[in-house]
Amino acid sequence: MLGLEPLLYRLKTWFRRRDVTVWYSPAYRLPLSGVELAAGMEPRRADFVAWWLLRSGAVPSSSLRTPPRISFSDLARVHTPEFLESLGRPETLARIYAVDPSDVPADELLNSARLACGGTLGSARETLRTRAPALNLLGGFHHAGPASAGGFCPVNDVAAALAALRAKGFAGTAVVLDLDAHPPDGIAACLASDAPSWIGSLSGSDWGPLPGRVDETVLPEGAGDELYLQRLEELLGRMPRPDLAFVLAGGDVLAGDRFGRLGLTLAGARQRDLRVALALEGVPSVWLPGGGYSRNAWRVFAGTGTVVATGSLDAIPAGYDPLQARFADISADMEQESLGETGELSAADVEEALGLRRGRSRLLLGYYTRAGIEHALYRYGVLDHLGRLGYEQFRVRFDPGHVGDRLRLFAVSRGEAALLMEFVLERRRVAGREVLYVHWASLRNPRARFSPQRPQLPGQEVPGLGMAREIGELLAIMARRLGLAGVCFRPAWYHTAFGARHDFAFVDPARQGRFEAMVRDLAGLPLLDSTLAVAEGRVLLDGKPYAWEADEMAFWLEPVEKDAAALATERERVHFDWVRPPPRGDG
Repeated sequence: MLGLEPLLYRLKTWFRRRDVTVWYSPAYRLPLSGVELAAGMEPRRADFVAWWLLRSGAVPSSSLRTPPRISFSDLARVHTPEFLESLGRPETLARIYAVDPSDVPADELLNSARLACGGTLGSARETLRTRAPALNLLGGFHHAGPASAGGFCPVNDVAAALAALRAKGFAGTAVVLDLDAHPPDGIAACLASDAPSWIGSLSGSDWGPLPGRVDETVLPEGAGDELYLQRLEELLGRMPRPDLAFVLAGGDVLAGDRFGRLGLTLAGARQRDLRVALALEGVPSVWLPGGGYSRNAWRVFAGTGTVVATGSLDAIPAGYDPLQARFADISADMEQESLGETGELSAADVEEALGLRRGRSRLLLGYYTRAGIEHALYRYGVLDHLGRLGYEQFRVRFDPGHVGDRLRLFAVSRGEAALLMEFVLERRRVAGREVLYVHWASLRNPRARFSPQRPQLPGQEVPGLGMAREIGELLAIMARRLGLAGVCFRPAWYHTAFGARHDFAFVDPARQGRFEAMVRDLAGLPLLDSTLAVAEGRVLLDGKPYAWEADEMAFWLEPVEKDAAALATERERVHFDWVRPPPRGDG
């Protein structure tokens, strides 16, 4: 086997002769407000990968391709008419994505799936023409069979693309390298009668015999990098020389993945992709992301794209946040005049000053206009995504309150007005610094309902919008524009603090230490169970009932010196436990 340096050199020299294409659409983001909490899936994964590949220079913007929607006639080459018809029903899509039907905008979700399939077909056609690798940032739906679907796979993009190529005369050997953590049951069923095709699978689950030509290797739980790469080399050695290859570079191989159990590191996943790319040197290839159900899943396919485009094994910086970087770029490009007052007096201003007109709450925090807030929500993509969730005719409203300013976003859904967002904001000093203080924040999706897949959390009236990360970034940008030191709030519930923990920390180091100890000691519980246990007084601190401490958490825009010793001392000193809820009676 080649050593790493010669292998990397050969790979890089090959890539210099080729232009990799990347197929992507903003509509690749799944329009499901509850899928992130329910499944641990990052619905923004395609966005994150695209933004990283462009920002890092791995691919130029000229390499981006916009996918067309695949036709139903192409899907019908592999799927039954009855099955395709069922995809128009929210109940069918809800089962596939493990969400409640009320959370499914069927047309928009099916549009995302059809765009992904169009991207896979477009990638295949282009790579056959140019013999350069192509990446599609959504696809690899390997669990969808001719008349069935599941596991977040609505239709089979690989099988549909291959069938469309066959219909146009492609008769060569097609190889599917399925490197997702789960077996390719759907692809195997769809390609069972396609004699020139071969499927190689390296997974961590044994689902029994698969139909067709499948070379399947099942690895033990927690296999890790060394064993995985060894078995991969063996699989590649058995692979026939393809005329076209589809590579499912699954992100669920990572250690800590919610559904995968293979235990790879990010560096191991990069090595996987490097070795596959070398084995496919000179072969037209389509690379697909497959599954991935952890916070770092996007980094796997971003690494895949970097390896395929440049041959580089350099890691993505650990602290890099693609959403934060994207929003910072948009913010830098926005003019002050589009957000706040221009300084020019209108006739209405003069009338107010002379007492001829009743005063209006025109500015939020003395800076933002209603039009400015709406424009910002548009520029950052918030309104577009809310439109995909089924809302229209957006309207921003400001109201003064007893404490701070109130900001509300209304929309229309099914002919009725709906409140989607509400905030109460104030400038306030915390820990000696002036911050944007969030007294109240509510993100509401009244179209959705609570269900076993999306249970009601303490403090919720309706399910959320699934946009907490976007709104958190916008609040930080707002604080920066106002010249403030950060954003601060008091989490009323454990799950609120838990969701904010990657960016926010309790101002008091001892309180942060207790919180980190609680996260550590309740790690074996689902979030719903842990937050209910805290809210119901069933959590014990050192053996005594614990009452949630709604202290201030802050996100500082610039680094702030922390008392790490006090934090660590408290974290190690305390221990949390929990008590199971009493059994419910029959009556």
